[in-house]
Amino acid sequence: MKIARVTLSDRASAGIYPDLSGPEIERILTASFDPAPTLVARLIPDDRAVIAETLRTLCDTDHCDLIVTTGGTGPAPRDVTPEATRDILERELPGFGEAMRAVSFAKVPTAILSRATAGTRGRTLIVNLPGNPRAIGECLPPLLPAIRECLKHLHGP
Repeated sequence: MKIARVTLSDRASAGIYPDLSGPEIERILTASFDPAPTLVARLIPDDRAVIAETLRTLCDTDHCDLIVTTGGTGPAPRDVTPEATRDILERELPGFGEAMRAVSFAKVPTAILSRATAGTRGRTLIVNLPGNPRAIGECLPPLLPAIRECLKHLHGP
């Protein structure tokens, strides 16, 4: 299995601070799949066109089975991950975002500000996660059964 994790952050991509969210995604996914997946990492700025092109390439050229993004899902003007993701999706799966908001809202009432979504392009599942490593640790593990099931459907029997 080939999994890409894409960190979306103007400041981390400029080297102002380290990317902590991408490694947290890798930690969880490496421990959750056997055999361990092949991982592809991208660190890019919050730019809708760059995000869409990166996702498109990871799907269509690199043939990733799963792409997990982190960051850019809030209400700030530069938070454009859901829009860029929808630009390239063939099918949206809003239940992923709904589940993450439900899990997070119980702990942090402002979690409802997240606009994270998910969907498919070809045989690739794309899931937007929050940009905070703690939130990733809370949101990603409960999604794993649905991620596995979706990948089975995308790749057939």
